[in-house]
Parts: sequence; structure tokens; C-alpha cells
Amino acid sequence: MKVILRENVEHLGAAGSVVNVKPGYARNYLIPRNFAVPATKNTLAAFEHERRLLDARQAKLRKEAESLKEKLEKTSCSISKKVGEQDKLFGSVTSHDIEQAFKAEGLNVDKKDILLEEPIKALGVYTVPIRIVDDVVANTKVWVVREEG
Repeated sequence: MKVILRENVEHLGAAGSVVNVKPGYARNYLIPRNFAVPATKNTLAAFEHERRLLDARQAKLRKEAESLKEKLEKTSCSISKKVGEQDKLFGSVTSHDIEQAFKAEGLNVDKKDILLEEPIKALGVYTVPIRIVDDVVANTKVWVVREEG
């Protein structure tokens, strides 16, 4: 079944593209959630106008994402953790900890967008990539320091 995507759907396509999917996926998931519309002659013609609006919205989102990327790359956060012998952490620093640290700095970052390959288990300075939108990724500095006290 051919459908026109109204929004970006991960692993399927970008907004405005015509894709071929199984009828059940379109009928039970994409269409009820307003992610897609069936691709008929009438909807294809109507969607051309909507595509221009989508392009304008995407350009605005990209501009906002670029400014947020600059702000994130200028900001670094520090996370203090208890350490044991040889400066090994008790526990580890996860994406949740990084999310909370950026919230304290006044920046809203979702922990799903923090592309941490594995939890941080030692003191030091780490470069952590944060996805803002599909292909805009900010590389931020995270300092893991010894908790005093």
C-alpha cells in the first residue's frame, strides 16, 4: 500500500515522501496516528501544497537546531560522583545523569537524544554527542569529578 508520510518516521522515511508499506502497518499505525495518508490521485495533488509548508517548517526547525547546537557545544557540565581506590567510580554516569546536569545548566535535553555508547565509569573529561534533530549532532564536554565530602 502506498502512503504519503506527513511526519518523519524513523526507519521508514522523511515527511513528504511516498513509501510502500504493508496495509496493516498503514491502517493500524501510520494513518490513525496521523503520520501518513493513503496515496491517491487527490491526496498527491493536495500534498504538494502541504509539502511547501513542510519545507518551510523544516528550514525553521533546522535553524533552531543549529542555534541550540552552538549553545550546547559552548556549555559543559560537571557531574560529581563518589570514587573508590584508583579513582574508580561507585556506579557510573549514565545518560540520565547527563540529562539532569544539563537541566541544572538551564538546557533541556532528552536522555534518549544523548548518544552515550556505554556508561562512564572513570573520572575525566568526555565528549558526549547529543542528537538535536535527525542529522544535527552537538558534541558537548562532560566533566566527571570527585565528590567532595
